[in-house]
Amino acid sequence: MAARKRGVTKQSPPPAAESHLKSPESAVASTEPKITPAKPTKILFFSLIFFLPYFYLIFYHYRIETELKRSILINASLSFAGFFVTLMMIPVASRYVIRRNLFGYDINKKGTPQGLIKVPESLGIVVGTVFLVVAILFQYFNFTSDSNWLVEYNAALASVCFMILLGFVDDVLDIPWRVKLLLPSIAALPLLMAYAGHTTIMIPKPLVEYVGTEILDLALYGLLAVFCTNSINIHAGINGLEVGQTVVIAFAILIHNIMQIGVSPNPETKQAHAFSIYLVQPLLATSLALLSYNWYPSSVFVGDTYTYFAGMTMAVVGILGHYSETLLIFFLPQIINFLLSLPQLAGIIPCPRHRLPRFDPQTGLLTGTKDGTLVNVSLRIFGRRSEKSLCILLLVLQVRSFAFCIFIRMLKL
Repeated sequence: MAARKRGVTKQSPPPAAESHLKSPESAVASTEPKITPAKPTKILFFSLIFFLPYFYLIFYHYRIETELKRSILINASLSFAGFFVTLMMIPVASRYVIRRNLFGYDINKKGTPQGLIKVPESLGIVVGTVFLVVAILFQYFNFTSDSNWLVEYNAALASVCFMILLGFVDDVLDIPWRVKLLLPSIAALPLLMAYAGHTTIMIPKPLVEYVGTEILDLALYGLLAVFCTNSINIHAGINGLEVGQTVVIAFAILIHNIMQIGVSPNPETKQAHAFSIYLVQPLLATSLALLSYNWYPSSVFVGDTYTYFAGMTMAVVGILGHYSETLLIFFLPQIINFLLSLPQLAGIIPCPRHRLPRFDPQTGLLTGTKDGTLVNVSLRIFGRRSEKSLCILLLVLQVRSFAFCIFIRMLKL
């Protein structure tokens, strides 16, 4: 959930510090939404840190079959087009959601002029829609009517589409937490009904002596969908964090898939990981476009629509790509955040609606509270930080979880 306080009407801005209000007229003007220019050049430049090793692995390091490489590049081209479509559609959609009073105020900027601005919400609906269009169009280039993967591919899209719908309903109706936990299970039904793969996961060798077996039955993949969607939703609260963590995990998934395609001699395994790439590349491209608006200072909020959509998409590729245990390592910061949040989520200790750090409008710095979130714990450990600096710190932690996974793979566990 984004760090925002939902607006109810266009005439009810939140109270602000008197020192920031020059006149009633300027106060009204300051509440008008301002969609700042996107930052696609900056976002793409920093994305090269991940793009370069990804394409290096595809074109140089591994010998990938020409047909498979062709499919990946076609999907990448469609995804790149989806990036620009998303960039153009977000300002248009922002005007419509503002018109329907779907806006909020940035709590982490309360007491400053930026805290008075109406920020359009639920812009994840744009990303989800463009993602579905790109994924559906890709079927024309890659799948035949008798393809064995077509049923699972369409089931995956149905689950993602279902999750986008339920996420948008949550943004509009503000569904209670106990109901939110059930939504991913409902959305995962099309995928689980069509899934024809194995229902076991391998336990890493260092953990075998503690677990007691190398293989653990996993009959309910729906739990993975519940975790992925809700873990992104609760590891949030600062500009760029929801989308940023999704982008890092998506990059990690792409590199992992290419590595597995390059080393695996099994055609079925290669196709499973290619299947994952076909869904993650559009997710990454559209998320980068959203990040260019959501990065600090954010001019749009992504809403639960995006967090549910992103989490479900990554759960889907982990299930159908047969690497759900590796996916959980990519989600290591989210697992830590969930464990820290568990006492409050379970009602053992009081849980406020917004478990956010305290913002000092004089210094512009955030201070960690006693709430059990990775955001607050990071501030308590590393000290007061600006919102942008804190987001970068948390994304670096996300990158380290990917590096930890690569280290495990190098040990051939």
